[in-house]
Amino acid sequence: MAAIPPPTPQVAVHPAVQPLSYLLGTWRGKGEGSFPTISPFKYSEELQFSHSPNKAVIAYSSKTWKLSSGEPMHSESGYWRPKLDGTIEAVIAQSTGLVEVQKGEYDAEQRRVKLKSALVGNASKVKEITRVFEMVNGELAYAVEMATDLTSLQPHLKGTLKKI
Repeated sequence: MAAIPPPTPQVAVHPAVQPLSYLLGTWRGKGEGSFPTISPFKYSEELQFSHSPNKAVIAYSSKTWKLSSGEPMHSESGYWRPKLDGTIEAVIAQSTGLVEVQKGEYDAEQRRVKLKSALVGNASKVKEITRVFEMVNGELAYAVEMATDLTSLQPHLKGTLKKI
């Protein structure tokens, strides 16, 4: 008689990550961008949120490519650090060399995360970035606004993604 393998142990999700555990996994979809100084554009995107067992951190990565040709466009990665009190910190490094330190809050019931830059580093023009992620009809929607030395805070990116 063959031996029955032991059950796979369940990975513990840190209590601070639990309210955002719905984000964990891979999301794919489409987005569009615009800004007063550039022509509008459309793209495909993949976001990944992963969690190391028992750590109060979510690893985040994003890759985009041109909708028409599949040519790679932008990528960024970093870490989200949710706190039990509903606040959150994020550090994000972009492929352009720009880095962001963001602070904000999340609402587990509304499934919404709001981030605002506390620091934008290595950027000659970008002064502020905000990001809002929220679940809408089972999809992850986001909006990014940006301010530069020439413009006030303006819509820049928006997208909708489905979990795969």
